[in-house]
Parts: sequence; C-alpha cells; structure tokens
Amino acid sequence: MHSVMRRYSGKGAVELFELLNRRKADIEKELRGQVPGIANYMLIKTADGGVTITTCKDKAGADTSVKVAADWVKANSEGITANPPEVTEGEVLLYFS
Repeated sequence: MHSVMRRYSGKGAVELFELLNRRKADIEKELRGQVPGIANYMLIKTADGGVTITTCKDKAGADTSVKVAADWVKANSEGITANPPEVTEGEVLLYFS
C-alpha cells in the first residue's frame, strides 16, 4: 500500500478547507470514480488549513489521487487563492482500522 499526504497552509487554506468540508460528497465521488485501488481518504481540518491523506493499493493510485485532487481544487475553488500543498508520500508499513 502507498499513502500520500497533502498539507495545505498559508493564505486561503482555511477557506479552501471550508469549501472541501461543504463538498465532501462530491470529493468522495470524484476520488472513488478516478483513483484506482483507493483504500481510504481523510480530510483533516487544522488551525491553519488542513491535511488530506489518501491510501491506495499502490503508488500509481496515490499518484493519480494527487492529480485528481489538484484538478478538483482548480475547477472548484474559484476565488480562493490557497498555496499549493506540501506533498509527502511513501510506502505504508502498518495499516489497520
């Protein structure tokens, strides 16, 4: 399994996460429809913006999730000028739920 974390902070990040929270159903539909092997997704609000974490069966799915997320934000966040996220990714060594 492979996970990717996107951390959004700085100008516009709080507003972006308010939008993401309102559009959770749309985001889930988009990710489930376009990201192969998606295992889970988390949207986490922080004091200065937020973090998203996607776990997929492999790196290809995680890489696809980064593109899908970027495309969704670009198409749906008109008027919000958030900085691009800091992206961290890697192999999952322990996973349970």
